[in-house]
Amino acid sequence: MKICRVFVAFVILLTASRMFAGTEISNETATVLNPPRFEVAVESGYLFGVINPPQDYEIGALFVTGRVRWGILDTDSWLRGYNQFYVSAIAEPIFRGIENHYFGFNFGGRYNFVQPGWRLNPYISGGLGLGWIDSHPNIPGAQGQDFTFNILTAAGISYQLNNHWKLDAGILYQHLSNGGQTDPNPSLNLLGPQVGLDYSF
Repeated sequence: MKICRVFVAFVILLTASRMFAGTEISNETATVLNPPRFEVAVESGYLFGVINPPQDYEIGALFVTGRVRWGILDTDSWLRGYNQFYVSAIAEPIFRGIENHYFGFNFGGRYNFVQPGWRLNPYISGGLGLGWIDSHPNIPGAQGQDFTFNILTAAGISYQLNNHWKLDAGILYQHLSNGGQTDPNPSLNLLGPQVGLDYSF
C-alpha cells in the first residue's frame, strides 16, 4: 500500500512539473540541451520505517553529494534529459529506534528529465553504498553488526532558480542491511520526504 502511495506521489510530481513549467531560463536552455558538467548538492530528509520493520524507526537523512554529467538524450520526446553519476556522503541521526547513528557513502546515477523552457523538471535516482551503524546485536530487532550496505532510490522535482542554483523536493527510499553476514539480519527499510539545494558549474 505504501509503495502505491509513493507511485501516486511521483505521478503527481510529474503532472505538477507539466502544469507549472516556467518561462525560459535562457535562449540557450530553450534551444540546446547543454546542462552544466558538475553539480554539488546539500540534501536533507526525514525517513520512517516501512515494510514491516522490526522496530519503529525515524531517521534524519543528511547528504553532501557531488554529481558529474555523463550523457545527454536530446530528443523531442518526454525522455529528453541527461544522466549524472553521483557520490554521496551520508550522516544520519536516528531519532527513534535501537541504534543512534549511521554514516556511509552511496554511489549511483540520476536521470533528469528536461523540456525546453521548463523550470520544474522531474528526476529519478538510485545507487548502492556501504556504511557503519552503531549496532546492538544483543537487542532483539537491532542490526547484527556495524558494517552495512545501503540502497538509495529517489524520485522528485527540481526547480531551477537560475543557471547555477536549483531546489529539489522528492521522495527517498533507503534500505540498510549487512547482506546476511549475521543471523538474524533484520535490515531497515525507510521512506520519507527529501529536499535539497544544488549548485551547478
